Amino acid sequence: MMELEILSFIKPLLGVEAFSTTRGEVDRRNAYSGVNLCDYVGDDALRVLDVRLTLAMQLGVDLDDLVMPRQTHSCRVAVIDERFRALDIDKQEAALEGVDALVTSLKGVVIGVNTADCVPIVLVDGQAGVIAVAHAGWRGTVGRIGEAVVKEMCRQGAIADHIQAALGPSICQECFEVGDEVVEAFKQAHFNLDNIVTRNAATGKAHIDLRAANRAVLVAAGVPVGNIVESQHCSRCEHDRFFSARRLGINSGRTFTGIYRK
Repeated sequence: MMELEILSFIKPLLGVEAFSTTRGEVDRRNAYSGVNLCDYVGDDALRVLDVRLTLAMQLGVDLDDLVMPRQTHSCRVAVIDERFRALDIDKQEAALEGVDALVTSLKGVVIGVNTADCVPIVLVDGQAGVIAVAHAGWRGTVGRIGEAVVKEMCRQGAIADHIQAALGPSICQECFEVGDEVVEAFKQAHFNLDNIVTRNAATGKAHIDLRAANRAVLVAAGVPVGNIVESQHCSRCEHDRFFSARRLGINSGRTFTGIYRK
């Protein structure tokens, strides 16, 4: 059995499950070792396929019920509906190219994103039956991908103040050292820097709290702050449990964060 880190919402929802994969058994000589579902980061394709099959079997879904985009740090959101499901595999892959968030109302479809320090966000309106997932690196956060997802969920029938969100394992502020150009990008995007930026007294380097920044985006989009839960797991600190590009390098595996309606 694959060990999953279950992501809980403030108000438990029957029939909705969200999770992040953990690496499992790790060979420290291999930055891909453990559980990696991402097929475009240099891992062996057959091994990735085997991991996907294992997860699908564990969740009780078919392999093609695992839907994940090819992410590019964009703010593009794709809707996974019956029209998408009717497309052939090549057209599905084209529709998922350059996408960093997914929204669906379908049952039995596991939507997810792959991260290795960035913030994975799962969202649900249990009353409307709409779920979503987003990959928020610093670029996606600056572009307010969380807001784009909430807007698309509402177009699909959700109501913003009914939405619950959970932020999965990601890099903590202490580990997320950035250059001043990144701080400037957040400033230009009108983030409150006092709430998300600190300076290391010894190095003078800036550190950004990506979780706090994404929480602020969701709240501004209408999600009640009391409906947002944040994982306290740091991918860089816990690189034997979750993949971390900052610790392992970009040629490494990714943590898959998914959500589905059973």
